[in-house]
Amino acid sequence: MSTSDSNSLDHEPSGTDAGVGQQIRDISEVPAVEVITTGAVHLMSAAAVKVGLADDPEAEELKDLDEARKLITALAGLVTAAAPEIGSQHAGPLRDGLRSLQLAFREASLIPDEPGKGPGEKFTGPVN
Repeated sequence: MSTSDSNSLDHEPSGTDAGVGQQIRDISEVPAVEVITTGAVHLMSAAAVKVGLADDPEAEELKDLDEARKLITALAGLVTAAAPEIGSQHAGPLRDGLRSLQLAFREASLIPDEPGKGPGEKFTGPVN
């Protein structure tokens, strides 16, 4: 490495670095409950599409139950772990959405999982 190369490592913050700093300050102002619920809503939306619930004429083509299982399980883990921290006013609707997805998954499956073995049920218990 030449001397000029090592000097380039000791640079002042560029516009990109300043932008990242601003993003960090912006996210620091967002309450944890909002970050958690936003993440859960993203998982929920993605799982709904993968279960085939998209409001789209091609919804059936978008269905991918293997991917849906992963998303629903991640959502169940997040909701279960976060519920005591975010309170029932936030966790309740997330649990309802999760349960709806679990039931939709069960309905969409050609070979239903045994009770307690469906996506996320290791965190939520069996869903009927």
